[in-house]
Amino acid sequence: MPETEATEKINSICKGILKLILLLLLLYLFVCSLDILSSAFQLVGGKAAGMLFYGGSIIYNPIAGLMIGVLVTVMVQSSSTSTSIIVSMVSSSLLSVRAAIPIIMGANIGTSVTNTMVALMQAGDRDNFRRAFAGATVHDFFNWLSVLVLLPMEVVTGYLLSITRVIIDYFHINSGEDAPELLKVLTKPLTKLIIQLDKKVIFEIAAGNEAAKIKSLVKIWCKTSKNVSLSNITVAFRENCSSPTLCWTEGNLTWTLHNITYKENIEKCKHLFVNVHLSDSGIGLILLSLSLLVLCTCLILIVKILNSMLKGRVAAVIKRTINTDFPFPFTWLAGYLAILVGAGLTLIVQSSSVFTSTITPLVGIGVISLERAYPLTLGANLGTTTTAILAALASPGSTLEDSLQIALCHFFFNLSGVLLWYPVPFMRLPIRFARGLGNITATYRWFAMFYMIVCFIALPLVVFGLSLAGWTVLVGVTAPIILVLLIITCLWTFEAHYVLPLWMRSLQPWDEIIMFLREKCCRHRCCYFFGVCCKVVFLPWKWGLKRKRGKVKEVPSKASRSFNDTGSITKEEKSPDLKVSSSKVSL
Repeated sequence: MPETEATEKINSICKGILKLILLLLLLYLFVCSLDILSSAFQLVGGKAAGMLFYGGSIIYNPIAGLMIGVLVTVMVQSSSTSTSIIVSMVSSSLLSVRAAIPIIMGANIGTSVTNTMVALMQAGDRDNFRRAFAGATVHDFFNWLSVLVLLPMEVVTGYLLSITRVIIDYFHINSGEDAPELLKVLTKPLTKLIIQLDKKVIFEIAAGNEAAKIKSLVKIWCKTSKNVSLSNITVAFRENCSSPTLCWTEGNLTWTLHNITYKENIEKCKHLFVNVHLSDSGIGLILLSLSLLVLCTCLILIVKILNSMLKGRVAAVIKRTINTDFPFPFTWLAGYLAILVGAGLTLIVQSSSVFTSTITPLVGIGVISLERAYPLTLGANLGTTTTAILAALASPGSTLEDSLQIALCHFFFNLSGVLLWYPVPFMRLPIRFARGLGNITATYRWFAMFYMIVCFIALPLVVFGLSLAGWTVLVGVTAPIILVLLIITCLWTFEAHYVLPLWMRSLQPWDEIIMFLREKCCRHRCCYFFGVCCKVVFLPWKWGLKRKRGKVKEVPSKASRSFNDTGSITKEEKSPDLKVSSSKVSL
């Protein structure tokens, strides 16, 4: 018996070690797939993003600038890239610091789309999806609420501009080196074998270089050399000569000597697409499909391994350790410590998207509570600002002040948001909104996709289009819509929403329409694309849930109290009719 117990213990330890190694390998591939996903989005929409930055006078409209920041960051799937472009434009005097502040705010919103996409991968399990989507969208709500309050304040008072100007004038800061890429050291050996991009093309397009629009973002030559030589050229007048001593006339022509730079290509890059004769969009779509496939596979396997490892007492100990608070009267310190941890880890990986996308599955399986994920996300928001600060410190001495000022504006904007939405428990509105959205999407899973499209694509595009028409059109269209939304919000607040028609207070009528369209699409197979779409997009929202039209009931609002309780969703809620009994929700 003792020998059998010892053998079982050794086997258990070996299995644990193998699972840990496999978990680290999958996490590495998960991060690499995020990097490739960002490259794919840049190939598909990078040039369009650069042209959005080069928007002429419209970019000085704060609303238009905000929406440009959102759209560009969604297109390139990297706030680090978009903020670096903004810092470079400010450094090159192509953009003023005042005009760049709303764009930085928009970039802050756009970066949260990545972890929202990651949350969609957990739609197969209702409990996990409820928690994961809330854990991801708490970042969205924090950014949107911060912009709604701080952008008007900045336009009226210019407080970010003033604070950063005082700091720049007070400290004597010298130009530094390029920003270190700590995480890239680990991921680059693999990702550079798949694709390498020439990001200077996007910078050149943003600066207004017309010739850059026909260049490819795919890097072909990794090793080049520049040779400078003196050549004879003709000029129209002697005043155009490079030097009076280097100017002569032969007949009717005036000649001078001019330095000409020749670029010599020495060695090609070694990645999969170096000799592929496809457009940037074609390569981007291929990489987009492959990276999403790897991302989904890794995420599913990571969740399964974590579920197998975090069972029983081990799970209870880990949950207590991560989600516990300090003893009274220092209970409040735990959240601020989580903010520091989030900022530190994001500083190490140099990407808030990677950090928040990594903790989203942990929120989904219940290891990290929503209340603990919120300060970690706030810390990630603060930590990601170091990328822009380090990029600014690499600017030339003549433009260092302006580029560093806009980077500090990014930091103080996020810090202002933290001070606004975290210290007072009553003001932690992002947690309430995210939890409510998680409850809704657990019942109506199609609403998650609808939310993403509206918040990150449709709304920014519509508002940007209206801002192009001028302030009169923008205010004339948006003011009535905002007024109606405020009235509906007040009715819900005072529990008088029953006076509203059903389609304004419930998603059930909309759910019936969507289910009807899905069934029509799948039954008639109107075209190949929609036939595939039915299997790939619509059916996953069911995944074992045979829905009957008109029988869907919304999750009661009281269920939000037991959000972190994995047992709060009863068997009746998982029934084929998708009904939820309020009496069986554990409170």
